[in-house]
Amino acid sequence: MNFKAPSYIPDAMVDRIKYPFFCYAAPRDEHSDTIINWQQNGVEGLTREAIGYEGGVLGGVMSASAAFTAAGDAVLVHSLAYIGFTGCLKRVGCRITHLPLVRDSEGVWWMDCEDMDRKLEEYKIHLMIFCSPQNPAERVWTTEELEKAGEVFAKHHCIVLSDEIWSDLIMPGYRHISYQSINEDAKMRCIALYSSSKPFSLVGLVGSRHTIYNPYPRDRIESVAEGTRYNKMDILSRYALMGAYSGKGAEWIKGLVSVLSENVDMAGQYLRPYHIHVARPESICLLFLDCSGYLKEHGITINKLIRAGWDVSVIWQDRRLLHPGNTIRMSLASPTARVEEAFSWLDKYVFTD
Repeated sequence: MNFKAPSYIPDAMVDRIKYPFFCYAAPRDEHSDTIINWQQNGVEGLTREAIGYEGGVLGGVMSASAAFTAAGDAVLVHSLAYIGFTGCLKRVGCRITHLPLVRDSEGVWWMDCEDMDRKLEEYKIHLMIFCSPQNPAERVWTTEELEKAGEVFAKHHCIVLSDEIWSDLIMPGYRHISYQSINEDAKMRCIALYSSSKPFSLVGLVGSRHTIYNPYPRDRIESVAEGTRYNKMDILSRYALMGAYSGKGAEWIKGLVSVLSENVDMAGQYLRPYHIHVARPESICLLFLDCSGYLKEHGITINKLIRAGWDVSVIWQDRRLLHPGNTIRMSLASPTARVEEAFSWLDKYVFTD
């Protein structure tokens, strides 16, 4: 995001820096209790024991893959997929089996649980990398969708690694539901990954966490992570998290979501006259711009349109890296004035004859 971290987070870090002993860090009760107080996502009985440190969400993916797969095993991943997932799985020697999301006439992506059932059976898969909210499709899964998926996972004894790093950034009208909250089987089957990094502009401070209620997968993952020696807590990241999840954190999230929602509304109104279709994001605040109508009307290619934006410093992304089609991905996680400025440049220099 193009927002400064709220001031009370560096304040918490500075207070710790004043105590000039920077020893090896480990989770402390105050750290775990801060997480427990923050994480009100429908899962009852979150304990200190269920919370574990991860050097990053992708570190958690690596640990889970090493703990529950062997080289050559297939792992199920939704497509659209975050490229960090696929990169990690390739590095540990897993075969990636893609489970395509299905797009409806409004541009909204849905899970195909029947296809999931077939692929878990056909490829003998026992681990799925699940993303909730889904990145990059910006979906907030409903209870009904999660329950249906849960029945399939239980049927095939599939472990669910649920990346819920975006769960704090939910657009108005939607509600994040943790996969672990839908029933007892899901609670025991799931390894959930979280971080304070995304909503508080802390991505450069390494540090994430897992929530694992079942001691069997928890012991295996922690054993793998300990063996790699990478998984040691950074002491300043600990204080950044406690600052983020302080009493002021909820107000920050509320204000941030309000700005992001306003940016989404403005973008939709701006792009509509150019025959560019945008599906409203339910989370994350990344827009997928379907430019097919504009390209046809003006007789240009998607490459030319993307290049035109970059030439005037509107840095948007070729979405074909994620999914075929004449689409561009644009982040609106910036102050509204900056977004308005970008659209004024597009209007003056790009969307023109």
